[in-house]
Amino acid sequence: MARINLLPWRAERRKQRQNQYLAILGGVFFASLLGGYLLVSVYDGRIDRQNARIAYLQNEITQLDAQIREIEELDRQKARLLDRKRVIEELQANRSQMVHLFDQLVRTIPDGVQLLSIKQNGENLTLEGLSQSNARVSAYMRSLDASGWMTSPDLAVIEAKGDNPGLPYTFSLRVRLTSPQKEAEAAGLEEGDVVDAADGTGAAS
Repeated sequence: MARINLLPWRAERRKQRQNQYLAILGGVFFASLLGGYLLVSVYDGRIDRQNARIAYLQNEITQLDAQIREIEELDRQKARLLDRKRVIEELQANRSQMVHLFDQLVRTIPDGVQLLSIKQNGENLTLEGLSQSNARVSAYMRSLDASGWMTSPDLAVIEAKGDNPGLPYTFSLRVRLTSPQKEAEAAGLEEGDVVDAADGTGAAS
């Protein structure tokens, strides 16, 4: 006996289209999910790489900061060593200077002048003593200025007290300590400045 399908063909076609639509809709949904997952994965990978770069840079910066601190500490140690070296050189120079200074004090003091005290304050030296006359003090000041180790003598006080008949005048004078080497260096610098100025003038003309 033959079977006859009584279902209308339009209803069957509508159902097929509905199934196709649901299948397409499901495919689009899953494709959207897959695309979103891939997109999130790509951006997560970029973020991870960027974070890795930032961590690397921070590590390098930390190392550089440590190296900078070491360099600064080395600079401070270098400055301290240079200060010590300068102090030692000044002490050696002053020791040599004091030897020459006392030698010059003995050599420059004329007859009729007696020193009672010598006071030093930096590069300034104060000499106090007794003298037979004002002329003896003037001669002493000229000798000090010509010694090469003392310069710019300045008479502060001279008066007659009469305590010692042979040396009736008391005096106090100040001189500035120097050395022939310093004077030569200063003279050389001044001559160099003059030569430079002359060269500059010639170049300008």
